[in-house]
Amino acid sequence: MTLEELTRRVEVLEAEAEIRRVQARYMFLCDTPNPEYGVPDDAKRIELILELYTEDAVWEGVGEYYDNQFGRAAGKQAIREHFQRFWGEKQEPALLLNAHYLTSEQIHVDGGTATGQWIHMQPWLFSDGRSLLRSSRLNNAFRREPDGRWKITRTRTENVFVAPLPDHFASDYPAASVLLRP
Repeated sequence: MTLEELTRRVEVLEAEAEIRRVQARYMFLCDTPNPEYGVPDDAKRIELILELYTEDAVWEGVGEYYDNQFGRAAGKQAIREHFQRFWGEKQEPALLLNAHYLTSEQIHVDGGTATGQWIHMQPWLFSDGRSLLRSSRLNNAFRREPDGRWKITRTRTENVFVAPLPDHFASDYPAASVLLRP
């Protein structure tokens, strides 16, 4: 193996690792309660999420279930507005908990661009005792920016299923995350 071939392999491995961290950070910031210490409100959370996206990024829900539920947001401002609708509007019943679990990862790097596919599951607990389990397929795209950082250029999510869980399914869950508190 030549030094050039070895360098290319290391670059691909480093890109995959960074893309994995970007995707996991996105999911982490979307969890409720928000586990990021020192984030005072959802407006700051949204801005932290937007730091993961390129200026020309697209966020979209696709398929027969998500087309009408999520739609398509093109550009950072439209993505900001998408998240402001989700977290900015008072929802009843209130969402007490959701946590994202990623699996079935596939990352494909091609120079300065990449795609990644995952399946994710997330339990949702609401203040009225209702609970559900959601699962989606993700088909996302990424680009290495001029500063060398990988960012999301497309989030595309498609519903796999939504399943009601028994009321009060979870007995113990935090009102606030203290995981990253110093």
